Amino acid sequence: MLNIRQAEADDADAIWSIIEPIIRTGEVYTLPREMSRHEALAYWFAPAHRAFVAEDDSGIVGTYYLRANQAGGGSHVANCGYATVAWATGRGVARAMCEHSLEHARSRGFRAMQFNFVIRTNDRAVRLWQRCGFAIVGTLPKAFLHPQAGYVDAYVMFREL
Repeated sequence: MLNIRQAEADDADAIWSIIEPIIRTGEVYTLPREMSRHEALAYWFAPAHRAFVAEDDSGIVGTYYLRANQAGGGSHVANCGYATVAWATGRGVARAMCEHSLEHARSRGFRAMQFNFVIRTNDRAVRLWQRCGFAIVGTLPKAFLHPQAGYVDAYVMFREL
């Protein structure tokens, strides 16, 4: 059974253990690969972000943050960032967090959700977001420097709530 709850300061070590390898590989996030623990957690727990964790009997297996995608006239559109522990890949954690984020965003009055920069080579994420109702509404040609694949496209993905 997966429980998703708002993250607390005591969750910082678990969140760092999930996001550090993702940051270091540089394959799916635009965060600097050399980002420190302090910088990464400050980003994840930024005042404009509401951070969550997904936990099961083994502990915290995923995390995400929710925020307004833009300020002012764009503040009705939500944005999220998701991360799961590597061994939980394919076990429905990301899907559960996405569904939770959509429900939570709707309850906070957001009218849509947008992912600004989904890396084309992140096939699992692209397929999952599409199964969750997101459409690719734009392609940013060669916008991301992937450490193995070189310059690759990034997608803008969107869905109404």
